[in-house]
Amino acid sequence: MDPTSELGQIWDQILDVLARIVAPDWGALVNLIPLALAPLVLLFVAAVALAWVAYGVRKPRARVRYVLGPRPAEFLPDGTALFPAGYPFDASRALVYPAGAVHGDDGAPLTVACPLCKVERSAELTTCGNCGLVLRIAATTRVAAPSGPPAGGAAAA
Repeated sequence: MDPTSELGQIWDQILDVLARIVAPDWGALVNLIPLALAPLVLLFVAAVALAWVAYGVRKPRARVRYVLGPRPAEFLPDGTALFPAGYPFDASRALVYPAGAVHGDDGAPLTVACPLCKVERSAELTTCGNCGLVLRIAATTRVAAPSGPPAGGAAAA
């Protein structure tokens, strides 16, 4: 064997290796891109899903109790009952009924204060005799009321 032919073969092998580094097979490398990006995309999707689950578990929820019947009226410090305008009430028993009620539990007619002029009238009348406001409220089956004082605060004394 001729030493120049051996050096030529070595030189050809070095050039083949350098050719693969300098000018790679771009088609094969482009086909590998999805394999490189797939774990990153899966990690991102998993992180977003975990964040949604964590929020869903820890989000604040309102605590609600349902008031179906009459409720007691609020009282002022001097002991006078305070009835909300637009809601039927029974002044003798200090009860406020759900909107749309006309008669109390005992069958007695209820009274309602006009939300506009505050004049009291019978709950059976839909039109205020003083200002002409027509008050037609459909009876609801559920009225949401808070179950206690707001979070982080105390009830008004």
